[in-house]
Formats: sequence, C-alpha cells, structure tokens
Amino acid sequence: QEQQRRLRGPRQQAAEYYRDHRVPQRMEEALNALFPQRPADLYGELANYFSKFSKAPVICKVVGRKVLDGVGQPTLEVEIYCTVKNYEKRICSTVMSSHSQIPENALPETTEADEKERNDSVNTAVEWVNESLNVMLRDLKPTDQCKVDKMLGEYFTEKVREKKEIQMQEEEAEATLALTSCTPSATALPGKKKAAKPGKKVSVAERTIPPAEPVASVLCGSLAIGGTSLAVAKAGATISCIPLYLHIALLKCNQDSPKGISLPLPMVTLLNCEKISPAKLKLVKEVVLIPPVQLSLKQGIERVLDIQKEMMRLLEPPDKMPSPQLADSKKGRAHNKGKKASSRALKRISHLGCLITGCDNLEQPLLLMQTACNNIGLELGTDMYLGINCAAHELMDYLKGKYEILTGTFKSPDEMVDIYVELINKFPFIIALIDPLRKEDRQQWNNICCALGSKCYLIAEDAATYISKLKIDQNINIPTCSGVILKYINQTTVSDLIELTGLLDGQRHITILGSPDGESSDDSLVDLAVGLGARFIKLGGLSRGERVTKYNRLLAIEEELAKNRTLR
Repeated sequence: QEQQRRLRGPRQQAAEYYRDHRVPQRMEEALNALFPQRPADLYGELANYFSKFSKAPVICKVVGRKVLDGVGQPTLEVEIYCTVKNYEKRICSTVMSSHSQIPENALPETTEADEKERNDSVNTAVEWVNESLNVMLRDLKPTDQCKVDKMLGEYFTEKVREKKEIQMQEEEAEATLALTSCTPSATALPGKKKAAKPGKKVSVAERTIPPAEPVASVLCGSLAIGGTSLAVAKAGATISCIPLYLHIALLKCNQDSPKGISLPLPMVTLLNCEKISPAKLKLVKEVVLIPPVQLSLKQGIERVLDIQKEMMRLLEPPDKMPSPQLADSKKGRAHNKGKKASSRALKRISHLGCLITGCDNLEQPLLLMQTACNNIGLELGTDMYLGINCAAHELMDYLKGKYEILTGTFKSPDEMVDIYVELINKFPFIIALIDPLRKEDRQQWNNICCALGSKCYLIAEDAATYISKLKIDQNINIPTCSGVILKYINQTTVSDLIELTGLLDGQRHITILGSPDGESSDDSLVDLAVGLGARFIKLGGLSRGERVTKYNRLLAIEEELAKNRTLR
C-alpha cells in the first residue's frame, strides 16, 4: 500500500501539471483538427500546432567579433543567440560598416593615427558586447526594440560620463604639473605684448568666413551600440518570421501595418573624380546617376549598367601594339593581354564600386556623361538624371578663406553660389547637389536654396554624419537644405533612425540612407531604407561585392513587394 501511495503521488502530480497547462484539451483539439487533413508529415504538423503555445524566444547570448569590412579595415560583427523552445539557437548576425572622416588627401601620419584609433575602437566594442551588453540584454525579447535601444542608450551615456570624468582628472593633473614646473623666467614681463610667432599671420580673408566646427569626437567602442541594436532588430524580424524592412516599418508605424511600401530611388555612383595631380578638377567628388521615377527599380539598374558599359568604353585607353617577340606566341599574347587588363581594372574601379577618372574642368565629366548617354540613345533629363557630390568641406583653404575648386583656382562662398546657379542653368538634368558648401556657411546655404531649391535637391551629407547631433529640441540641426544623407554608424540605434526620419518627414526634408566608405557585405542598410520610407538610397557603384549585394537585396525586395501587391 505504501508503494502504491508513492506511485500514485507522481502520477497525480503529472496529471495536475498537464491539466494546468491544458495539454489534454489541446492534444484532443490538435488530433481532431488534423485527422480530416491526414497530413503526410503528421508529427511535423503536430509540432507546428503546438509551437503556437510555446514561450516567446528571449535573448540568451550576445557575441561580438572582430572582422574585416569591404576595404580590409577592422569592424564589428554582432551575433544574437536566443532560447527557442528550451534550446539555445543562433538567430542572426550583423556586420557594422566603418566610417572615416579623414579626407582623401590626408597626410600619412593622420591616416595611420585614424587606423590605430579605429582598431582600438573595434577592440573596445568587442569587449563591450561580450561582457557588459551580453549580461545586460539577457532574457529580453528581441522583438522589444524600444526597450533594448533605451538600455543601450543609457549604457552609452554612462560610458560618455566615465570618459569625461577621466579627461577632467587628466586635465587637473596636467594643470597641477604645469604650476609646479613654472619658473619666474618663463613668466612674461608685465606691459609687454607677446610676440607673434612667424608663419602664424592670419589673413583678413580668413576672418570673414565662419571657422570650421570642431570634429565631433567618437567614443572608443561606440560601434557596439549600433551593431547590437541592428542585430537585435534582425533577430526580432527573424523571430516574427517577417522581412527586416517590414519589421522596421511596423516599428515606425507603432505596429500598424502599412497600406503599401515604396522603394527608395537609387543614387548610383558612376564616376569618382580624382582630386590629385595631374587632374585639376577638385569640386566634383562623385557623379551619380538617378533613374526616372516611372521606371521600375530593375529597369533603372539595367539602364545604369548600359551607361556604365559605354562609359568604360569611352574611358578605355587605346590599346598598345604587342611587341614583335610576342606576335607569334599565343602564350605571350594571352599573358600580355591579361597583364594589361588587370592593371587597367585596378586603376578604373574605386573602393566605392565606381569608375575613377580625372578631369580638368567642371564641364568635362558632365559632357562625358552626355556623350555616353547619347551614344546608347538616352537623353539626360528625360531617360536619366544626374547628381553631383561636391564634398565642398574638403576644398576649403582656411588661409585664403576660399574653396579651391580647381588646382590654383579659389572661390569665396558667395562666388560658389553663383557657380552652382550657372551650372544648373546650363545643365538642367542635374537634380541633386550633395554638400555644395560647408555646413558652417549657413548664409550661403540659404542663398543657394532660394536660388535653386525649386530646380534641384540640395543635400547635406557631411552635416548629417552623426545622427545624435542632429536632434536638438525637436529641430533638425542642419543648414537650410532639401534633405540629409543618414549613415548607420557608431552609436546610432534603430530607434534613433526611426525618430529622426519621423522628424525629417514632419519638416518636409527628404531622407537618404547612405552607405559609408568602409562598407561590409551586410545588406541590412537596404531594409532600413525601405522600412523607414527613405526617398533615396546611396550605395555607391555597381561594382565590388559589398556594394552589389545591396543592389541585389533592393531588387529582391521589389520583386517580393510586387508579388504581394504591396509595392506603392
């Protein structure tokens, strides 16, 4: 009897446990529902049926790893693991794109210092992810993006505070050291003015322009914040069994399903104009192609490819005659041909995935584009439009207080406005100017917007590098312009992008999602642009794998939306 009592206890406990979880009732419902269907995989259907009642997956592990981006620079990869049906499962990963504000003509020591700083930042980011963020995000739902981003923001704010305290302590120590080492002979005599150092004479022109704003410092390790936020968003989309772009759109619309989704127009970089000798033109950094809106994305990309092929033909140098010694040698001819082709290819394609060329004046690349289009039966202004990335912030000579638009040719900010007005009047197929002026020349931004605002988009890219700097008291802290290029870098979170694009929409600014210089093979940027409802997306050229994979993703989304009849 004692043994029966012991056996009866666990049985009764088990029965109560299963009844409390409604297992018998749901088992009966499942069997009754599946019997008429007689599925080929009965246990698979049973698993599907009961999976509806399983607990929501939660984050159990976040892993950071140091990897390389598309130009061989170190960057951060973040992996998300979740507990799914009692088992740990890898859900997704994301690779952050690296971004540098060092100009192309920077000194070697500046470039080396930037590379060291980037390497240290990635190492710190990996440490943050694997230690602090891994513990902090454990047991959170990957679908709760707002909560995750809030915690990431608070963590970043605390790290900024810690850095400021360390800097203050270092400054106090330096000040104390300076006071103790100060001698009377080093003190300037009263009544005597300090002599100006030779070579430090300030010209009158320099005082007439606003000084350059200090470059915003990037907290070492900040990649961890942006990388983790985006990885969690991808995990949330995967867990919800929906594409990332739809997941982002639902977050922006507060979970209200959008009636339709529109695709951003691609800004495809075709030419990267060299700013080094022997090329004289400095004002144009990139020439981008913008397909007309009436074309599908696929048609637009195909048209851009046609123009690119013709442009490559126009830029192709005349073939050199083979040497007599190789004339009768098939092997020699093949070797010579391969050698020439590879060297030319290396000179032609930039890290942006576009053709490289040097020009001597402002009209040369535009006339070249006209010729390429005319040769294949296309008309600029009807069949294709152009945009120019001026990157004017890289051209300012602060001693002269002027922009060096050609080698040895300098123009004041007011003169720059006149140049752009004349340019757009002469070439009306240019519908976008990117960074035509420094962000500090706000009066000239106002002037150029008054003169050209109805004829083309005037877009700020350099002024919009750091998203956290743009939001000040619910106002967009940028010069007067048509819109901004946003880049997902450093401490940017998905919630930051959603908030900022909402502010831009409310102020009738257009949003362009831009690809950083050091791009990775991760194609999440495309889903972000689609989900956020960006007007344009700037991904670089149609070469190099890390660039092309994003265009392929954009084409796949267009096909999917057309199939689902949700393409607006």
